[in-house]
This record gives sequence, C-alpha cells and structure tokens, in this order.
Amino acid sequence: MKLTRRLLLAFAALATTAFSADEEGFTPLFNGKDFAGWKGPVENYEVKDGAIACKAGKGGTIYTAEEYADFVVRLEVMIPAGSNNGLAIRYPGSGDTAYVGMCELQVLDNDAPKYAKLDPRQYHGSAYGMVAAKRGHLKPAGEWNVQEVTVKGSTIKVVLNGVTILDCDLSKVNMDEVMGKKPHPGKDRTSGHFGFAGHNDLVLYRNIRIKRL
Repeated sequence: MKLTRRLLLAFAALATTAFSADEEGFTPLFNGKDFAGWKGPVENYEVKDGAIACKAGKGGTIYTAEEYADFVVRLEVMIPAGSNNGLAIRYPGSGDTAYVGMCELQVLDNDAPKYAKLDPRQYHGSAYGMVAAKRGHLKPAGEWNVQEVTVKGSTIKVVLNGVTILDCDLSKVNMDEVMGKKPHPGKDRTSGHFGFAGHNDLVLYRNIRIKRL
C-alpha cells in the first residue's frame, strides 16, 4: 500500500515532535569549539572534530562552572583501545573525584588485556570502587557509545547503548566492603560539578547535554 505525501509528512512531524519532547529541558554543556563554561586543567584537553578530547599523557579533572544537584546527563563517548577516563559526579572542584566527589563513574576499555584482572567495581559504568556495572554492552574500542546518567538523591542510573548497566543507591553501600576499604568522604554529597576525570589516556566526548531534575 502506498502512503500519500500528506501521511508521510504527518509521520515525519510526529517523529520530530517525539524527539524534541525527549530532549526537552536539556542544555548543551559544550559548544564544540572551546572550553567556555569549563574549569580545571583545560590545557590538558583539546577540541578534536567537535569533541572534548583528553590528550594522551595528560589528565586531571575538568568540570562545569555550574553545580548540579539532581540531573540527567547525556553524551557520546569514544574509548580507544586500552584507554581509561571517568565521569565526575557532584565534584567539589578539587581532589580525586572518585573519593571527594559523590563518585567517579568509570570510563574504560573493558576488553583491554591489561585490565583483565581488575576489581569488578573498576569496569566501565561502575561507581568506582563501590558498585559494579554490568559488562558486555560497550561497543568495540574506537567506536562511539551513547550513554545517559541519571543522578537523583543518593541514586545513580547508567544506561549504555540502550541497556541499563548500573542502578544503585550509594547510601546503601557497605563502606566496610568497598574496594581497598578506602574512605569515600564525598559519597553523600548532594550537589557539585559535572566533569571528566582524565587518566593520561586519549578519550573523546561529544553531544554533551544536561537537564536539571
């Protein structure tokens, strides 16, 4: 059965409306050109083809000028073979976000041989050292992944390429059982900056946008 031009236009309009509604309330965090609106060691990062890239051999946590309490952040991430980075959640602006922030959500090439014997709480999407994410949903190294992170109160949900890989409540983490039994003084923070925690490897981020809840 052939569709009339009017019906085709109607379907197109419906699809556009649905997409717009899904993105309603989201604000871009990166303009694709420079680091306006970002703080921290931005000299260790660069803009490559419209993406934020942590320079190989460089690192440090760069973060938004604004602070956020509850939010949803959407982005795309490309992880070259063997690379490591992280998402800084409710970061205070200094220190190691894995401990002084609410957490660091790991960004990692899970299949790299050098990472074969990590603690489960160190793989991609995990609340570093505290709660392990499900594995097996990253695209091959060097391909772009779509990720969404929802932070509400003490809970964090991570959806990677359409699959929920983490859904946890950090207030219920037994601190006697965290990796290395190392204190996480920032775990209960209720607000802070969002950012990227570079660990001397090339990792790229693009289409970064956030919505306050």
